[in-house]
Amino acid sequence: MKEDPATGVETVDVLSAKVQKEIIKAAHEAAETSGGSLYAKRLQIYPKDVSGAFRRFKWAALVVLLGIYYIAPWIRWDRGPGVPDQALLVDMMGQRAYFFWLETWPQEIYYLAGLLILAAVGLFLATSLFGRVWCGFACPQTVWTDLFMWVERRVEGDRNARIKLDEGPLTLEKALKKIAKHSGWLVISLLTGGAWIMYFTDAPTLTRDLVHFQAGQVALFFIGLFTATTYVLGGIAREQVCTYMCPWPRFQAAMLDEDSMIVTYEAWRGEPRGKHKAGTDWEGRGHCVDCNQCVAVCPTGIDIRDGNQLECIGCGLCIDACNHVMGIVKLPRELITYDTISCSAARAEGRPTRYRLVRPRTLIYSGLFAVVGLVMLGTLLTRASFDVNVVRDRNPLYVTLSDGAIRNGYTVKILNKSRESRSFELVAHGLSRAELSLSGQEALPGALALTAQPDSVTSYRIFLRAPEAAVLDETTVMAFSVTETGQGETVTHESVFRGPAR
Repeated sequence: MKEDPATGVETVDVLSAKVQKEIIKAAHEAAETSGGSLYAKRLQIYPKDVSGAFRRFKWAALVVLLGIYYIAPWIRWDRGPGVPDQALLVDMMGQRAYFFWLETWPQEIYYLAGLLILAAVGLFLATSLFGRVWCGFACPQTVWTDLFMWVERRVEGDRNARIKLDEGPLTLEKALKKIAKHSGWLVISLLTGGAWIMYFTDAPTLTRDLVHFQAGQVALFFIGLFTATTYVLGGIAREQVCTYMCPWPRFQAAMLDEDSMIVTYEAWRGEPRGKHKAGTDWEGRGHCVDCNQCVAVCPTGIDIRDGNQLECIGCGLCIDACNHVMGIVKLPRELITYDTISCSAARAEGRPTRYRLVRPRTLIYSGLFAVVGLVMLGTLLTRASFDVNVVRDRNPLYVTLSDGAIRNGYTVKILNKSRESRSFELVAHGLSRAELSLSGQEALPGALALTAQPDSVTSYRIFLRAPEAAVLDETTVMAFSVTETGQGETVTHESVFRGPAR
């Protein structure tokens, strides 16, 4: 391994990066002329370690995100006796989802839909402003791949050492390094799979069961499943996931415009590129010394100088590598930079640059985010402590009693979200002279007294009868209101009353 006397760049890295680029190009050309083959063999990529602002930010994001992921299941939140005290828990057996002070039931699945909509719109907004920041810094695939590559470098060495190791014959040292690397990957994958299952069961209990070999088959199956997927995706597939498996790169371009911040090569300044010899001036040539360090550090193996590409995850490591080289040759930094297309074009023409954060698409995304967020907040603040569902009998539609009155049957379900029994009054509206009764009891005018068991759904079979003269149409729209006798909280549910055709 030698260094260029002018740039100080390792020539082995330069050559291997060039070879890598040519191999990838040849593979794409071969795939295009291979009669439509749907399979192309993966070309091993050896990203070089790099230091700089973007690399430090990626490390910070990795530590914070993994810290949250591994620690969150262990946070406790006291909800009273007989209730799980795990702050973040999706209790599949108890049919509850807990998020600190919030408790949601299966009937409130729309909150999950709202969160997914918020996440999608937020991702659209972030992409339109700052490009693929999610892919480069926060995506689980990126985070775990970074961690796996860190283990790989600690065991096998940096880029050149790994290339040499893989190209060399199988020796005891090579075998031991491979075993150590894959063992580290498996440990990380096992911790990842185990931590994920802890979001669905009590973390201390699961850990104790695992230590004493008493964990259930379901828990072991899912731990094994997520261990295997983390190992394959983070250690083996890597950039294949971003390029072929993930749908986001294929439509994220629709969120970008000329004012979106992306990783870009300032071609107006870098071209024509070429090698630079110490002591020569830069007249008639660009600042790019064609060292290919941007290719060597890229986790997906692309050349950013070819323009914005589907494989680019926007991590900015090529910026760190290029800034380092620019420092060596004593030229201004940011030849590869985080910039907008419009600003880059303005610099090329000598015009002043202007960043436009507020523009139609960002206003639309911000508005959608605000509307969905406010709707969800409003429903959370105003949601009742109980819920009511009324299902009318479909067979028979109605019954004509001996005195000529018309009777309909209903099933009333009261979802009591509190931890204590509660009393309610059921009243029918919209039907004159109607009488309510429980199954097997006499019908009486006025309210019907009901009780609901704590933290459960209580069902009642009720009948609603009305004189024939009060039933003026085949279908009468009416409603049931259920009022909690203590606090006066009321929930209304619309229904219909069926009678004979007029």
